[in-house]
Amino acid sequence: MAQDVRLARLLHVLIHMHLRGGSTSSETISQMLHTNPVVVRRTMAALRDAGYVASAGGRSGGWTLACGLDALTVGDIHAAIASASPFAFGPAQDNPQCPVEAVVNRFVSEAQRAAENELLRCFQGKRLSALATECISFASEPQANHSV
Repeated sequence: MAQDVRLARLLHVLIHMHLRGGSTSSETISQMLHTNPVVVRRTMAALRDAGYVASAGGRSGGWTLACGLDALTVGDIHAAIASASPFAFGPAQDNPQCPVEAVVNRFVSEAQRAAENELLRCFQGKRLSALATECISFASEPQANHSV
């Protein structure tokens, strides 16, 4: 499953722009991200529309920060580029009899029902060791007639 990497890319770009004095060209950004300048312009347009960067055309053109990084949050950038759903994950249905899949699916479904900020807290607070313990508990339940 392909992941939406725009947020990570744009944070990367904005920080580089700040470190480079506040501006850079689409060509430089495209080299940084191993893509082409057309993709850069299309992606950066969302930030321009939100007022976070300004663009100038022509040979000496490019992108300039329209505000300081201290005025922006990751949430601001996410909101500028957000698609219909911020999450590209969901429960699997590969083997409904598997106790590991059952525990993982239960966790994923519960997390999806939470608000976006709650989801982040959930992911930060849920250790893999806790999920492993849940899997062991689930497999030892009386109805655990599941294949692993």
